[in-house]
Amino acid sequence: MSSKLVIPDALKTDVPENKWGKVLAATPVIMTVIATLLAGLSSGEMTRAQYDRSLAAQLQSKAGDQWNYFQAKRLRAALQRNTLDILHSAGGIHRLNPDTLKTYAAFLHPSAKLQSVTQETALLTLATGQLPDADPAGPMPPRILEARDAIDSAQADSEVAKLLSSISPADLESSLQSAKKNVRELDAVLRPVEATIREIEVAIAVKPPGGNDPFTRDFIAARLDFAAQRYDLESRQNQVIAQLYELQVRQSNISAERHHRRSERFFYGMLVAQMGVIISTFSLAARQRSILWALGAAAGVSAIAFAAYVYLFV
Repeated sequence: MSSKLVIPDALKTDVPENKWGKVLAATPVIMTVIATLLAGLSSGEMTRAQYDRSLAAQLQSKAGDQWNYFQAKRLRAALQRNTLDILHSAGGIHRLNPDTLKTYAAFLHPSAKLQSVTQETALLTLATGQLPDADPAGPMPPRILEARDAIDSAQADSEVAKLLSSISPADLESSLQSAKKNVRELDAVLRPVEATIREIEVAIAVKPPGGNDPFTRDFIAARLDFAAQRYDLESRQNQVIAQLYELQVRQSNISAERHHRRSERFFYGMLVAQMGVIISTFSLAARQRSILWALGAAAGVSAIAFAAYVYLFV
């Protein structure tokens, strides 16, 4: 296909030396160039389709990881609540007193002691049982929310594809990074509370003021309640990230299918151009050159027009 076209000397002698003869002799070369160009476009589109398929597989793996985190944290939250229900069924569980918490906090190990302001916030969170307000999804464009809901409600692939066509990959990636940022911010807020809980546990085991009072049971209940709420919130964050990865998977697969269709059509155009090469080459040796040349030229024009249509609209 890409080899140089050589016109036999016997045919050259039969080709007129006028302008018509030059056009006739150049037509097979032009058709060969067009066929080679279309073959390159077809190959390039197929390469991009394969890349998008590979990217979709990688994104699907990341989505699977997030769904696994979601399920594990939901399970942990359920276990914490089951244990908490058992404690409540035994009776005698009360909300922690902030002043009593501060008394135990005074026995924190010096090497792990938190700053006073941070510790005050952590103790207040533990005493009230109220985690900081945090939206698992954060601000997200309405189009992305609509596409996510379409997948959750198991709408047809064509409907989901239509919604995704109005979302740019950059907007989807921006929402994903925003969701990941929410995870980091929540972790930064809850880390001091977790550290305070661990240190109070040490203080209870080593030097509990007033002996073995009901504070220990209340503290365990507060710890379980905090852990259950934390796992619930983190699982919802993992769910949001997994859903965004799923949207990226769909978007990448749609792109792969589009490039595959374009590759297929460019290949058909190359076949038409190759047919033009054959017909125009035959026209050099035929007596009715005008008819064959016209057919070859028509094949070439058709291949160019078809390739332009595919490039612009498919």
